[in-house]
Amino acid sequence: MTSTFSYLPPCNAAVSSSSLRHYLKPKVPALSSPSTVPFRSKTAINCSSPAHADASVPTDFCFLKKREFVFSAALPFLILLESVEVFRAEAAERLDRSEDERIREEVRKVVTKGRAPGLLRLVFHDAGTFEMNDNSGGMNGSIIHELNRPENKGLKKSVKILEEAKSKLDLIRPVSWADLIAVAGAEAVSICGGPIIAVELGRLDFGKPDPEGKLPEESLDAVGLKQIFSKKGFATRELVALSGAHTIGGKGFGSPVVFDNAYFKILLEKPWSSKGGMSSMIGLPSDRALADDDECLRWIKEYANNQNVFFEDFQNAYIKLVNSGAKWKS
Repeated sequence: MTSTFSYLPPCNAAVSSSSLRHYLKPKVPALSSPSTVPFRSKTAINCSSPAHADASVPTDFCFLKKREFVFSAALPFLILLESVEVFRAEAAERLDRSEDERIREEVRKVVTKGRAPGLLRLVFHDAGTFEMNDNSGGMNGSIIHELNRPENKGLKKSVKILEEAKSKLDLIRPVSWADLIAVAGAEAVSICGGPIIAVELGRLDFGKPDPEGKLPEESLDAVGLKQIFSKKGFATRELVALSGAHTIGGKGFGSPVVFDNAYFKILLEKPWSSKGGMSSMIGLPSDRALADDDECLRWIKEYANNQNVFFEDFQNAYIKLVNSGAKWKS
């Protein structure tokens, strides 16, 4: 077997220095002639300026390569910005939740069972002015400017109760009367044993009184009540459920400080039909009218037999009521 160093002279031979270099030179096979097949190597492309640009390379290609580079460089910053925006949104949501809870806590401090009927009535008289046809009235805090109207007699006391909570809240972050009244009504129902109602916050106050003559009159019959409530966007079922708020307040429908379905049970008994005594003083004329209407009677029986159904329907109708006509913060 030969190697590149196998061509040495015999040991006893006289060798000149030039010959020695000849023999010691490695015998490397000659390279073949250069290949004519081109290699697929990447070629550097100059897109820096039109003067040095390769004419064979489309301009669009250079533009895309530059845009790809810019996007790659900017990607970390875009991800960072997106993370900051997500953090801000989550922080704002936590702030809103904490503010909402702070409002509810201050309201709870001033709401008692004895004050509950008046606060719930305040809700109905503020939101009850809503009219669908011109989108006027509604839950907008205008009741503050309407306290001298005959139908709002006695509500100044309820407003004064809430002023205590509002004065404390406004020192940290102003709260609208519309929000405060809506929350107070929900807390009034809850403290008397009724359903827990989650009221959304963010309403704006109107700042002036609503038009007069928008509240349902106490003397209306069932047909008139249904017509009035229909203009406000409420079906008969919702009318009957909201009327169940009269279960508190000392109108003769059970305990004045217990929110339950006693209102409907007593409507079915019609105690006012008996002659003489205090029974004839139970409820308002509009309450009694409901029991004489077949469509309303259907829901009166339903709620009298199932308090849970009444609670669920009242909860939904209340939320709809306090959202009626409301203008919201953007």
